[in-house]
This record gives sequence, structure tokens and C-alpha cells, in this order.
Amino acid sequence: MTVIAHISDLHVGISSFDEEVFLKAVSEINSLKPDMIILTGDITDNGYYKEYMQAMKYLAMFEAPLFAVPGNHDSRNLGNQTFEELVGERSWKLTKDDEFTIIGLDSSSPDENRGHIGLPQRLWMEHQLDTCVIEERFSIVALHHHIISIPDTGRERNVLSDAGDILKTITTHEVDLVISGHKHVPNIWKINDTIVVNAGSISSNKLRGKNTNSYNIYIIDGNFIKIYLNNVGGEKFLFGKYQRKY
Repeated sequence: MTVIAHISDLHVGISSFDEEVFLKAVSEINSLKPDMIILTGDITDNGYYKEYMQAMKYLAMFEAPLFAVPGNHDSRNLGNQTFEELVGERSWKLTKDDEFTIIGLDSSSPDENRGHIGLPQRLWMEHQLDTCVIEERFSIVALHHHIISIPDTGRERNVLSDAGDILKTITTHEVDLVISGHKHVPNIWKINDTIVVNAGSISSNKLRGKNTNSYNIYIIDGNFIKIYLNNVGGEKFLFGKYQRKY
């Protein structure tokens, strides 16, 4: 069994970041002892170097290994360069115990809100996913921008510009789980056999309607994928349960 904590949209900065909520979330997630934490972008609010420095102090509070991809806010003000210096590679592959593979994609562009994967990164992803299909390995794709519009988020302005190509790759390669952030609204879609999950914001005060700060927990065992929505300091409930293909 593997337990993954999925956090997103911290927005560490002057006005958007709620430190009290974040510290409470850190305590909750550490108590769950996940195998890993995946952060799907917008670590900072404006991509400033000082924001990154502060964010790294906060992220160091997590006890589990953490893997992050950048968001559109992280790539502002040369933040795309700072991400590589302080956080790590903007796209990456992680394989755990030869059982499953996680692919992290950089959907950001410097100083733009729109999301874009691009042909070179898509071809690289397809190569990694080919191996997953051949070896019948559980696969996860993590990125910041949503590939399908999210309900209750107003006018759609910045879904991936190449969403159609990415959706084709994901569905034809039988990806099990796609996780993202960006809209600060939790949601689950299922397309063919692929589960597409959006996380809310773990610590930003920019929330829509009655949404509260939250994070997702994925429990993956030999038979099922269980997705829990955890509202920080509040209710935790089963968001979805799905049969595994392999």
C-alpha cells in the first residue's frame, strides 16, 4: 500500500498566504506519515527569490519526501530559474519499487498565466508512459494546470493550451491518475479509465465561495485507488474510490 499526500497552491508571499492554516496542514500531513508528498505548483505568489527562500523553510517542515512541479505564479519574475536553483528540476520521473511511475510536468511559461506542455515534453512523457504500458505499471502524471475545465470556477481562461494533445496521450497510454491544482477547487473527473483529480489550495486565502483550504490523500493498494479530501482543521471524507486496472 502507498499513501500519497497531494498539496497545491501555497502562494507564499505578502498577502495571499495563510501561515496559520499551512502550519496546521503540516501537522496533519506529518501525522498521516505518507510515503511521499506531491506539490502541484504555485509554491510562491509572485516567483520572487525571497518568496522562494521563505517557501523552502516552510516545505522543510514536512517529514515525507516532497516532489514539486512549478505553477504559473512560480514562473513570474525569473522564478522559473529560481525554481531550478532552490526546488529542483521542473519536470521529472519517479519510479517507486518498480510498482508505479510518477511523471512531473512543467506546464508553466515565464510571466504567463496560461498552461502549456509543448511537443518536446509531451514526447518525453509518451516515452516514459510507453514503458508503463508494456510493464503494466501504475502511472501518475502531475502538473499544475488542469487539463479539463473545473466546475464552479467561473469563466475558463487558462486550461492547458494543448490540452487536447495531452488528453490524447494520457488516455491512449492508460494513465491511472492525473493530479493538478491551479483553480483552488477540488474536483474529480473520470475519462475512460483515467482518474483526473484537482486539488484545492492548502494555504491561500483566495478561495471561491464556501471552499476551505484543503489537500488530497491517495491510498493505493493492490485493488483500489482511494481519494480522500481533507479540509485543513476540519472534515475529512472519502472523495472517490476506484478499482485498479493492474
